[in-house]
Amino acid sequence: MPTLVTGATGTVGGSLVRQLLAAGHEVRALTRDPASPAAARLPREVEVVAGDFARPHTLAPALRGVQRMHLVAQDGYGPLTTGPEILALAEEAGVRRLTHLGHNDPSRDDDDPIEAGHRPLHRAIEKSGLEWTHLFPGEFMANTWEWVGGIRAEGVVRAPFGDWNSAMVHEADIAAVALAALTEEGHAGRTYQPTGPEPVRRRDAVRMIGEAIGRDVRFVELTPEQARAHWQDVYPPEVIDWFLEMGAHPDGNAWVSPDVEEVTGRPGRTFRQWAADHADDFR
Repeated sequence: MPTLVTGATGTVGGSLVRQLLAAGHEVRALTRDPASPAAARLPREVEVVAGDFARPHTLAPALRGVQRMHLVAQDGYGPLTTGPEILALAEEAGVRRLTHLGHNDPSRDDDDPIEAGHRPLHRAIEKSGLEWTHLFPGEFMANTWEWVGGIRAEGVVRAPFGDWNSAMVHEADIAAVALAALTEEGHAGRTYQPTGPEPVRRRDAVRMIGEAIGRDVRFVELTPEQARAHWQDVYPPEVIDWFLEMGAHPDGNAWVSPDVEEVTGRPGRTFRQWAADHADDFR
């Protein structure tokens, strides 16, 4: 039976698709538009089906005959608001096991603007009859793709908080944890927080990308006010506020989780490796 991967054209979903195929599993990928360029880049062995989170009933064909499902609890930059309806459809269709890639900051209250949209889905998953596993990863290494334009055009990264220290995680490691939870026993009811194996400061990440592409890349530190203006056409205001709030605590994201190594049996990939893996994107 196929494993349904939502978010299959994203960084984690795409890696999970490839890892499932490599392990010999059939994969069904959900996308709003199967004719899109992103869907066309999926491996040819993948069954691509249409479905829209905003209209949960459209997922019924994708769920048919599926026992394992990877659910991305994000719709653009906002939380998935139709999650309970999707869960009900999944249970009705016979889905047995679910990995949930979501967001959780236990230091924030339920009424926090960022958290308020996510917590109801967490509770709905935990009350469902599914064998669920939460994945709440640290910052994605892939977030540094935001720098591609500046690096290609002028060899410069303009960003705030050069000393922001983050145990960023490789998308392939998040996907590897999801693969284990979907295909192995012993992960039901668990919450994993995949991170990278070491914290990396922003300015050092810029340097490592430069080393990977064989060019000097300069880091130009923006003030919070400059960063807000720099991001205003990219992110919603509440997301910018969240970024700037985090930047006030340089080591606030430096905690290293043991989950990648404990679940997969090997250390997580470093940012230096991520930069080498994606060097062509920055050239």
